[in-house]
Amino acid sequence: MRGVVRLRAMLVQIYETSSADEAASLIRSGVDHISVLVGNGEYPREQSIEAAKRILRAVLPPSKVSVLCLSADIGLIEHIVASLEPSILHLGASTGLLTPENVWSLKKKFDRLIVQRSIPVVDEESISIAKSYDGIADILLLDSHRPGDTQIGALGVSHDWELDRKIVEIVRIPVIIAGGLGPDNVVAAINAVRPAGVDSKTKTDKDDGSHTKDLEKVKQFVSLAKSFSG
Repeated sequence: MRGVVRLRAMLVQIYETSSADEAASLIRSGVDHISVLVGNGEYPREQSIEAAKRILRAVLPPSKVSVLCLSADIGLIEHIVASLEPSILHLGASTGLLTPENVWSLKKKFDRLIVQRSIPVVDEESISIAKSYDGIADILLLDSHRPGDTQIGALGVSHDWELDRKIVEIVRIPVIIAGGLGPDNVVAAINAVRPAGVDSKTKTDKDDGSHTKDLEKVKQFVSLAKSFSG
């Protein structure tokens, strides 16, 4: 059935995959969603479509590719989806720039596409924003947000997990939590929120500023998340 995503074990999503070799290493570490930032250069570290194709070719089942677009340019997003045909399209533009109606239009145009929508977790209004995508997006990603940013997340800081828990309890679709998660706090976050999955970027990067993945940190993160028994 279109638009239905069923998740069993705790799902682990890791950003940002920068090469085919790194993607293969993440798969061996047990990562479920191999996530790639793709765009036209408007945002730092965006992969071109051609570079993203090389990464996508390295991802084998049961892992899936999640292509993140931070842009709110619908034409660009459609071009990326048509060119890459990803398993999952992750929309990370501010909810003031990309609306539920925009997401619904994308879903209608790309019938089999699974859409993951970033939700800015700031205050109680975040709950209403999340509800507005319930039944439109297939997965919600709850992330930290700085007012005024055109994109959601990429801050490496946590937010109010109580708000996350309220959203998980209200919406009918799977919820992944993000925002400053790493091996040091992923178990606490899961216990507090009870999400379908967890996402990490900054805290599983190397400490050298290269924005490449520290595979030992990734392995720890995956092991801790998947050991959760509720």
